[in-house]
Amino acid sequence: MSKPDVPFPQSPVVPNMVDGDHQIQFSCHKGISCWNACCANIDISLTPYDIIRLKKRLDTTSTVFLRDYTVPHEMEKDGIAGVKLRPVDGGTACRFMTPEGCGVYEDRPTACRYYPVALLSIRKQDEYTDTQSYALVKEDHCKGHEVARTMAIDAYRKEQGAEEYDELARGWRQLILKKKSTGPAIGAPSLKSRQLFFMACYDIDTFHNFVESEAFGKLFKLGADEKAMLMADDVELMQFSFRFLKQVLFGEKSIELDEEAAKERLVKWQARQVEIEKEAAEKREEYERKMLEEGINEEDSGLGYCEDESCGDKR
Repeated sequence: MSKPDVPFPQSPVVPNMVDGDHQIQFSCHKGISCWNACCANIDISLTPYDIIRLKKRLDTTSTVFLRDYTVPHEMEKDGIAGVKLRPVDGGTACRFMTPEGCGVYEDRPTACRYYPVALLSIRKQDEYTDTQSYALVKEDHCKGHEVARTMAIDAYRKEQGAEEYDELARGWRQLILKKKSTGPAIGAPSLKSRQLFFMACYDIDTFHNFVESEAFGKLFKLGADEKAMLMADDVELMQFSFRFLKQVLFGEKSIELDEEAAKERLVKWQARQVEIEKEAAEKREEYERKMLEEGINEEDSGLGYCEDESCGDKR
């Protein structure tokens, strides 16, 4: 079983997983003694939909938002990247925190909507769908658990507007869980794959330009109406990006390819691989020629090549 995807990795999460009908006791409101305490020391992971909501709220592009308001982080070593909200310069507080509370409350991230509940998304290696469970986050500073107000987790999610955010982030979570559930057999994704994942998931405005480009149009066959819808709606484009990544990274085809363009692209790629191999061979020959001219053998140079791992480093 893969590890659960916990929105609050640094917080003390109560380990018992519960369902949506589980009753919790909690309330956060202005006037409570711990008001703004959780916002003073943040560790907030962002979903692609979080970024769309916030960049629109701030009237900026996703590219600028990512640069100025976030930091990337590795979800797993040498794996695909996630994005976290950047705290204030030189501190740990949320840059949207005000004395009155959250300055972007209507568009606050998923993790903020869930608190003090943690969403646990799990997929087994032999399963094709993920399952959702929940856990509680209890921090010493939080007094909200002491307020006599109870409701089911599902009701709390609805109250906080988390249902819409969950549904629109489902495709993204499935991509992450699919990568994690494949295990080490698939290997670490290439740098190009990681860059593509980051752009398609988080930088929606750059992905917009990518889909609008002539090169994309030659390779992928999109109807005029569908493409117009994608170009006009960031949320629709985000959902399309998840389909695109499933096809490119995992071979789950749902976007029609232009077969001739695909073949032409493959031929060009194969030709480039031949060029790379030829360039490498020429560099090797040039290196060996220089070594001979200077009367230095590879062992003396300390740059000898050995296929046997037992050779070790000769330098």
